[in-house]
Amino acid sequence: MHAALRATLWKAADRLRGSMDAAQYKDSVLSLVFLRCMSGEARWTALAAEVAGAPQQAGGLVGTATDELSAARPDLAGVLSPIIAGGVDDGRLADLVSLIAGLPASGDARDLLGEVYEYFLGQFARAEGKRAGEFYTPASVVTLLVEMLEPFSGRVYDPCCGSGGMFVQAERFVLAHHGQPGAIRVFGQESNERTWRLARMNLALHQVPGDLGERPADTFAVDQHPGLTADFILANPPFNMSSWARDPDRDWPYGVPPAGNANFAWLQFIAGKLAAGGRAGVVLANGSLSSRQSGEGEIRAAMAEAGMVSCVVALPPQLFRTTPIPACLWLLQARDPAREQRRQEVLLIDARQLGTLTDRTERVLAAADIATIARTYHAWRARDAGEACPDVPGFSRSVSLAEIRQHEHVLTPGRYVGTPERADAAGEPAADRVERLTKELLACFEESARLEQAVRCQIEIARNY
Repeated sequence: MHAALRATLWKAADRLRGSMDAAQYKDSVLSLVFLRCMSGEARWTALAAEVAGAPQQAGGLVGTATDELSAARPDLAGVLSPIIAGGVDDGRLADLVSLIAGLPASGDARDLLGEVYEYFLGQFARAEGKRAGEFYTPASVVTLLVEMLEPFSGRVYDPCCGSGGMFVQAERFVLAHHGQPGAIRVFGQESNERTWRLARMNLALHQVPGDLGERPADTFAVDQHPGLTADFILANPPFNMSSWARDPDRDWPYGVPPAGNANFAWLQFIAGKLAAGGRAGVVLANGSLSSRQSGEGEIRAAMAEAGMVSCVVALPPQLFRTTPIPACLWLLQARDPAREQRRQEVLLIDARQLGTLTDRTERVLAAADIATIARTYHAWRARDAGEACPDVPGFSRSVSLAEIRQHEHVLTPGRYVGTPERADAAGEPAADRVERLTKELLACFEESARLEQAVRCQIEIARNY
């Protein structure tokens, strides 16, 4: 979608909002975008004309249209009720219908509306501030998680799925790498009813089949997918959640989490959902890397010693407009006999210097930043067992569990990676050297794979003779 169109849409919608709360108004805007997409162009055109002719009846006309859609699509029944329940008066609702009716209609109208939906989600997250954390993860953080985990196929799970952004990006990754639609199966859960509705709309709009449970529910209190084991888990749980359904008698394999902070409850729950060889990426507050309060240090040590933690990334500040709390990524791995030796080390990446400020309060990870982090992680995983991983001073280092023990299992990357090297004698800046060496390393991997294939072909030819 063209940037000018995005800006025009948001300005118009925000102007119509007037004094209404963004959280209240959001449901109506997003639901109308969804209604246009799912109704079919002819039905939407008729609805828009009816509303334009009788704006004082907008609520009733839109309500009838949602009822018709629910009858035609039982899987969407009840999803659109926030349009009416949102409290938007008939005048504003009529203006919103006119605004959304003005979006271009073409063969790729569904893609456009999907982009509009995602754009509005992001804009409302900015407008709502701290409260938006329950439904929105910044797009660049979602992209980074997906690029690191590479969920090409299998079961993808998010136990606190918000508006479903992780699933949409995972499906987009599959298609971008020439995978087949439906190569992944998504499963999620969300406790907030309004956010759960947003997620169902988001998946339907992007044609991502998924199971988000029969109703919204607290993951710790009522697991909607009790028998599920997932190949990939992507999650951004609420940071430092102090009120949660804690059951001390539950099977906590690495230690009972404290009542006042759910960080290590989320990590253990997610670890328990991984299939053999499965991997997870979890966004958490930085405090999870070093806290020793209420047994958290012992839980972190137990997870590290079990080889559950494969990588930790310290993220740049200000990625999350919804909170000033510094954040990090935990990359978890289930036991895999083929990689047993590598469970004795953890890749630590300090990415705090990456990212670009878009304004005084918000930073984003550019595509190059995401590629640098993901390449470093993939190169570390792809090396042969026992092979040393080239460290990048100030940025990344593969650290043995023996050394981590010496630091009492603190996993803060800055403690281990050292300081960046200055430009070398030839004047090559360290960042440029990292990029060059990474490309050379990847080229070596590719050449190695090519030679392996050539040798296998020759062996097969010899056998046939």
